[in-house]
Amino acid sequence: MQQVFTPDLTISSSTGSHSRHVISSFSDLSVTLHFPSSNLTFFLVRGSPYVTVSLSQHESLSITSIHKISSFSSNASPTKYSLKLDNGQKWLIYTSSPPKFSFSHDMKITFANLSSDGAPVMLRIAVLSDSSSVNEAILDRYSSCCPLSGDALFTKPYCVEYKSIDGELVGVIGDSWLLKTDPVSVNWHSNRGVKEESYDEIKSALSKDVENLDSSAITTTSSYFYGKLIARAARLALIAEEVDFLDVIPVVKKFLSETIGPWLDGTFNGNGFLYDEKWGGIVTKQGSTDPGADFGFGVYNDHHYHLGYFLYGIAVLAKIDPKWGKKYKPQAYSIMSDFMNLGGGKAEHYHSTLNHYHYTRLRCFDLYKLHSWAGGLAEFADGRNQGSTRSTLAALEIHAAKMWWHVNGEGDSNMYEKDFVKKNKLIGVLWSNKRESRLWIAPPVRKECRLGIQLMPLVPVSEFLFSYKSSVKKLVEWTMPALDRKGVEDGWKGFVYALEGVYDNESALEKIRRLKDFDNGNSFSNLLWWIHSRGSSKLF
Repeated sequence: MQQVFTPDLTISSSTGSHSRHVISSFSDLSVTLHFPSSNLTFFLVRGSPYVTVSLSQHESLSITSIHKISSFSSNASPTKYSLKLDNGQKWLIYTSSPPKFSFSHDMKITFANLSSDGAPVMLRIAVLSDSSSVNEAILDRYSSCCPLSGDALFTKPYCVEYKSIDGELVGVIGDSWLLKTDPVSVNWHSNRGVKEESYDEIKSALSKDVENLDSSAITTTSSYFYGKLIARAARLALIAEEVDFLDVIPVVKKFLSETIGPWLDGTFNGNGFLYDEKWGGIVTKQGSTDPGADFGFGVYNDHHYHLGYFLYGIAVLAKIDPKWGKKYKPQAYSIMSDFMNLGGGKAEHYHSTLNHYHYTRLRCFDLYKLHSWAGGLAEFADGRNQGSTRSTLAALEIHAAKMWWHVNGEGDSNMYEKDFVKKNKLIGVLWSNKRESRLWIAPPVRKECRLGIQLMPLVPVSEFLFSYKSSVKKLVEWTMPALDRKGVEDGWKGFVYALEGVYDNESALEKIRRLKDFDNGNSFSNLLWWIHSRGSSKLF
């Protein structure tokens, strides 16, 4: 699925000047663009149906289109103009005071500010979603309410709607937007508890998995794969706590200390974390010299994935070894601040522990879409992108994942076309303007990979992401035939069987017991823990 951008209207200086713009201010949901050579200022606010532009005294702007302008008219004032294009679109243009305007034969509309009082003329431009007079009346009514920053959004539902690849954009009216989410339990251990009769099997698996922990045997220097190994070991400690197998925890603690410590104190051989003053963030040593290293970490790709694994391991080690946690607290908060800094990046927000001043505010998180983006500094024709939501599971991310990544044709995700829903149960890569079935790492036919990257890492909060057993069953049934292909790795199969365990414990247990290998961020112990903590297999 793709949403193609078409420049239906282009607003520019009448003088033909094409100087670079200046970002004069910005907030979480808005940006103000100023063009010094023409004194044009644009106020762009996400969620607003209007584009607002300030036209200074003695300046003029032009509006053109790639389509033929079939009609252009004004009201009696004139402070409202109607513009119809031959593609069927109708645009409305509002002005704060009557400007001088003209409509030339070369399909160019010109507005000029000839006011004598020096006041700017504010123009507001909106597309009419259909020909309804009711919708036009609503746009008329609020055309003079100009939000100039992203702190003002609408709250009372009205009937103006716009279609987009993200679903219906419904216009609402108000001066604030209070967002409430359903609470999500963030626990170290399973939310329902592990069946006590399964303790012995889990303990047996833990003994083998913990025995194989050896920090000196790790050969990778990749921040991503190294982080996965750390998080995998951290899961072993938490599972051991839950099934009362405390004897193995000292071994896990030693492994975590040996693997995490060198990354935090700068002694890791072959890679490490560095602070990047230019962009206010963390990069790896390899990524600082090679933009392709560590999956593009040096150009800010996938930061919440890589660092999320490290933070999970850090949190668990700090839990079982508070003294270690206190020692490395500054480094831990620096890593977190790289992608989850809630400060404003200004001196008044500075906090010695949280490092707000040094890091970009909410680097990955989109406060309008309410999910993170994995793409970093690189520009793509279809906008920003993200393959999965697996490493950023919080209340808002879970809601967004169910809405856009889970393609089940139900609830919020029924925005997708029927043919697309038939062929897909999960998005491969979600773009600003496109939905792909493929993954960065695999073609569409590898459905087990699509499922796996949405589920890894398998942790207690994962059950909130896949909370409806009936939908999970459909997803697993859609994926299972892909496992019959030659060469499908056991590591990917493990995630498919884990979801099968949500509604059929016995079948899933039988299958994972036959696996010979596991994803490097997963383990037999973790799969057993997951399935034995699923509770009733009754569909709901």
